[in-house]
Amino acid sequence: MIFKSVGDARPYPEHGLSVTDWSKVAPRQLRLTEIITTKRTLDLDALLADDSTYYGDLFAHVVKYRGEYYLEDGLHRAVRAALQQRMVIHARVLDLDVLSSSGGTAA
Repeated sequence: MIFKSVGDARPYPEHGLSVTDWSKVAPRQLRLTEIITTKRTLDLDALLADDSTYYGDLFAHVVKYRGEYYLEDGLHRAVRAALQQRMVIHARVLDLDVLSSSGGTAA
């Protein structure tokens, strides 16, 4: 098993984070088996490209919602890690559980 589950949509509310906002979230390690994907399909071009992270964030984007970790962006990074037999990825994790309990905003 690579991921906890494979989903096909984002079950959490829109958070409104921009690319700049995501860059302010410190990356941390997550086990692949903790992650639920939000996409069922993978673009092989993105998986096989040498420069797949050249134009984007180096880290995957994950949203924690109701105790679950949802992979919002970076499916190709996660699959590449699994193919290289790595059990963890570095990801920026937005914790909507903490934000909703503190009354804060996502940004």
